Amino acid sequence: MKDNVSKAVVIGSGFGGLALAIRLQSAGINTLLLEARDKPGGRAYVYEDEGFIFDAGPTVITDPSALEELFALSGRRLEDYVKLLPVSPFYRLCWEDGYSFDYVNDQMELERQIGMKSPADVAGYRRFLEYSKAVLQEGYLRLGHVPFPDFRSMARVAPQLIRLQSYRSVYGIVARFIRDGHLRQAFSFHSLLVGGNPFETSSIYSLIHALERRWGVFFPQGGTGALVRGMVQLFQDLGGEVRMNAPVDEIETTSNRVTAVRLRSGERIPCTLAASNADVVHTYERLLRDNALARRRAASLKKKRFSMSLFVIYFGLKGVREGLQHHTVLFGPRYRELLKDIFHGDALPEDFSLYLHAPTVTDPSLAPPGHSAYYVLAPVPHLGNADIDWEVEGPRYRDRILDYLEQRYIPDLKRDLVVSRIFTPFDFRDELGAHVGSAFSLEPVLWQSAYFRTHNKDEAIDGLYFVGAGTHPGAGIPGVVGSAKATAGVIVSEHAARSSA
Repeated sequence: MKDNVSKAVVIGSGFGGLALAIRLQSAGINTLLLEARDKPGGRAYVYEDEGFIFDAGPTVITDPSALEELFALSGRRLEDYVKLLPVSPFYRLCWEDGYSFDYVNDQMELERQIGMKSPADVAGYRRFLEYSKAVLQEGYLRLGHVPFPDFRSMARVAPQLIRLQSYRSVYGIVARFIRDGHLRQAFSFHSLLVGGNPFETSSIYSLIHALERRWGVFFPQGGTGALVRGMVQLFQDLGGEVRMNAPVDEIETTSNRVTAVRLRSGERIPCTLAASNADVVHTYERLLRDNALARRRAASLKKKRFSMSLFVIYFGLKGVREGLQHHTVLFGPRYRELLKDIFHGDALPEDFSLYLHAPTVTDPSLAPPGHSAYYVLAPVPHLGNADIDWEVEGPRYRDRILDYLEQRYIPDLKRDLVVSRIFTPFDFRDELGAHVGSAFSLEPVLWQSAYFRTHNKDEAIDGLYFVGAGTHPGAGIPGVVGSAKATAGVIVSEHAARSSA
């Protein structure tokens, strides 16, 4: 019997949804990509205001090989669609006591800086780097794109995970190798980039350090939105269809089989394969609201731990500020205690740590001539932990953060401010459908990883698949692109089996 799938429907055009749609279309599966908003990208949305271009979300591009692979599937080349510009240093790390550290992809320079701060930690850093490389090999290169459909698949890799001490935290493993307090922070903050507390996230996520050292850190010319547009263009060149302003109201099922996707407009799109790049709780609770199995799954998911949220300020200034780097991490006066308040507290902490993105350092075209564009974000508690009225608190918090930046890093910021906007946990909830306003979906602790994460293929509802931060392997551009490879592998193999039956 021939396969009766007329098309695959992918819901959501974030990096995960785009990568999955490209893989399916490349495999000859007619694919429709639906996006609720007026532009593609999901969290990688783009705002334009008075000549400034602001990337709303991801700004750190690592492992370009994962992106190159998407284009190579159909004989295309990434560089024909978008140009990736190297960023150095990867990050400048700054502390309130005046110490700063330039995290570069140069072993001698790293060791020089480490030796100046703590000579005994040079050898420790070398051992940490070797550990991180081993975890990269096992946790990312070998398992980062492999689905975990059942417990046996998890049990098979358990010995390797135990050998790599995955039961330790990122900070705990860094502290085994490095003594200095500043340097421990410098080499453990990376898990925050995927929504994890370094003191609780599995040490497997220390692979991010080796991943960056292996491939580097890049920024697309024209902004992250240019990479999104390049991926959309590739998908369309392959014959795929993209529809903007097409919010999905429901994934219809009959006898626990996907039968159609219905839009809020009332339009019904028959299909037997739907892959959601939307929030996993939103998908089960809202989009599958008439399915009893999905409602139970939503209730179970809501009991899990979710990552922190973010408070983001996008702003443009007159003038160009010399001395700033493309990526700057601004550590506040507390580290462990602040992270505890962010991940477990029921109120907004008085202090903050910040990530400052200054893309015009690398690409001046993102602002009008003689101007500069920025965004700054602060990790904050999600709405399930802290009942904060961001309509009231948002403007206050914005002013506190901008005052801090002006006093310490960007003189005359308020005098030269041309445009600004904020994005709060309310916006993560309302604009992106994120459960409790979480910025990265499920928190990447060990017992919510791999098999224990939302599966790439639902085991009970036939034709339902997931891609993106909420499924394996997790958040971050390499993670969601890896999830697309895992999910597409399952879909393509099943499609081939049905077509030959």
